[in-house]
This record gives sequence, C-alpha cells and structure tokens, in this order.
Amino acid sequence: MELTLLGTGGPEGLPLPGCPCAACAVAVGERARAATSLLVDGVLLLDLTPGVALAAARSGHSLAGARQVLLSHPHDGPAVEIPAGLPAPARLPAGQEMTLPTRHRIRSVPVDAPGAGYEVVAPTGERLLYLPPECGPAGLAEAERPYGTVLLDVVARPDALARLRAAGAVTGTTDVIAVHLDHAVHPGPETRRRLAALGARAVPDGTTLTVGDFHEVPDLPRRTLVLGGARSGKSAEAERRLSAFPEVLYVATGGTRDEDPEWARRVALHRERRPGGWQTLETCDLVPLLGRDGGPALLVDCLSLWLTHAMDEVGAWSDASWADGGERELRRRVEELTAAWRATRRTVVAVSNEVGSGVVPATASGRRFRDELGRLNAMVAGESEHVLLVVAGQTLTLRG
Repeated sequence: MELTLLGTGGPEGLPLPGCPCAACAVAVGERARAATSLLVDGVLLLDLTPGVALAAARSGHSLAGARQVLLSHPHDGPAVEIPAGLPAPARLPAGQEMTLPTRHRIRSVPVDAPGAGYEVVAPTGERLLYLPPECGPAGLAEAERPYGTVLLDVVARPDALARLRAAGAVTGTTDVIAVHLDHAVHPGPETRRRLAALGARAVPDGTTLTVGDFHEVPDLPRRTLVLGGARSGKSAEAERRLSAFPEVLYVATGGTRDEDPEWARRVALHRERRPGGWQTLETCDLVPLLGRDGGPALLVDCLSLWLTHAMDEVGAWSDASWADGGERELRRRVEELTAAWRATRRTVVAVSNEVGSGVVPATASGRRFRDELGRLNAMVAGESEHVLLVVAGQTLTLRG
C-alpha cells in the first residue's frame, strides 16, 4: 500500500499566517507544512485541504483516480473548493465500514475527542491507522496484529501512542509518523530529537511511503540520565521521554514534608503534570527496583535527593562522622547504586542536578555535597547509554 503525505501540518498549516513565533519563522522550504492530507494508493483521500490537487501534482501524483474522500475533522472548516472529478467528501460514523471497488477496506475508528479516525486495509493486507488532531483511540481492544503505519498527533497526544502500544497495535516494527504539526513544535532539529525519543518521526510534505516497509527508528535507550540546574526543565524532559510508554513507575526520592507548604506545592505541581496512568512510589531504596526484571519503565526524580538522604543516614554533614566511617559508607552506597544501574534490565530515566558551576559553597558540608554529587553524576553517566544536559529549557545531548 502506497501512502503519500500531501500535507503534514495542523489544520491551519505551518507557518501560521502572520504569526511571529520562532517555529513559524523557520518554517520555510521543506520545513513548511500544509494541513495534513493523505492519498492512499491514489484511490482514497483522507482529509480535503486547500490546494490538495496542487500538492498531489508536486509529489508526482494525481487525484484523478480517487474513488473516495473521507474527512476526519469534526467540522468542515474553511470553504475548500472540490477539485473537478473528485467525489464529494464524507464522514464515516464510528464503527462503520466500507469497501472500495479497489477492495480497500476502511473502518471508522472511535476516538476520545471530536473527530473520526480511519483504519485502512489494502487488498494485500497491509494496514494503516490515521487519527485526527489532538485525538487518541477510544475503547481500544487488544489488537490482533500491529499496524504497519500509524499517523497521529504525537506531539499533542503522546499518551495516545502509549495506548496503542499497550494494546499491541503499535510495536517496534510500526512506522509511527507525526502529523498535524503546528507551531507548538520546537524549531529545527529539536522536533526530530523529541519524536525519536518517542519512537516516532516526521517527514516533509510530499513524501511517499510504503505501508509495511520497516523504517528504522532509533532504539529507545535502556538507561538515560538527565542533568540540569534548578528550573532548567530537566524533570519535564525526563517525563517527556517516557510519555509514550504504556506503563511508568514514577519514583520520587524527595518524600513528603507536611510541615513545608512550599514543598507540598512543588510536589503537587509535579503530580498534576504526570499522565494519569502513571504510578508513583516514594522511596530512596532504588537498588531493588533497578534489580527487578520486568515491570513498567522507571522514572527516578531525583538522584540528588537520593544522595541527600544517603548523606543524612551516614552522618556526612558532621566532619567527625565523615572521618569516622561516613565517607567510606557513602562511597559504598554510591558504588552499589551504580552497579545496580549498570545491571538493570528495565528502561529507566533518572534526573539529577548539575551543581558546582557557580559560587563555591561557604560551608564544608555544602562543598562536600557538591563534590559527592559530581562524583555520583559522573559514575551514573559512565554507565548510561544516553546522557542529556538541560540548560534554560534547551536539551543538549552529551552521549547517545
């Protein structure tokens, strides 16, 4: 089954007319995107958009053979002239099926927001799934077999991709294409990096794909360390990297501080940002979690609070206790954690603070924490496939 993406942008395209934002400013040439529209084997057009006939011609195709036009959006949008000879567009109610004279089978897939998704099955059996903007599947049952290609709003709805993975509809052989891209995407290579972390990719308008052909997407690393300063965006980056996973265990090492309202507000904001299906465990006992085979992916936030807890337990803040075995015990615990990180078979993302780049702490205990955190970060980074540094909300890849 041949699939041509006549457009890959949001309903208004990219750039948006008159918008001065950074994403729109750089959306020129191949980075410009018309509203998403798909041509399947030259016989089925999914979504009728302005200039679709010209877009087809630019990609080396014609709409002359189109036998059906289906709309996914819940409304007609701006008036669009129907090219001569093209059938009048229609919508299939959820669950309804139709078969074209070419023996392509189409089923309307229920979605969790206004609109209609479509499953298309070629006469030769290849399958694709197309979802409208900001929509995920609704009432999804376990899939008999995965789709060859899935096209959805990955940027706005990574949870929809997680749902498809949980049902077996998306596996490592599924080509996941991000569509409906608008100016919420980050300019330049940042979008490619973020999509790759979710197991997806974007392609330019006019690209023709063969459904069922395997397209290699970078493997999701087993161990990722995300470093950054205060309010740099490091926790949000870590959460984003696991946002398309069907199951995640969020390991909070900070605990609760009932007497500290400001800390409680911080914790509440973190919880509100996480997907509703994630589980949360408050513990600093990381070694057993890393050693357990199977289970959901882990997000550890953060190693610096784990170190604070370990230094509390060994008396590291007292010079006398530090000299009388505290230093030796802390190093043992750090080595034990690093060994468990190296040996883990689970997908895990850990967050840690990057300190020591500014003012030297005024106290011996402050300098001790700075030094020990630097050592911990270096040891964990040395055993990680992927290491990221987040600065002012911008993510730099240090390894991987």
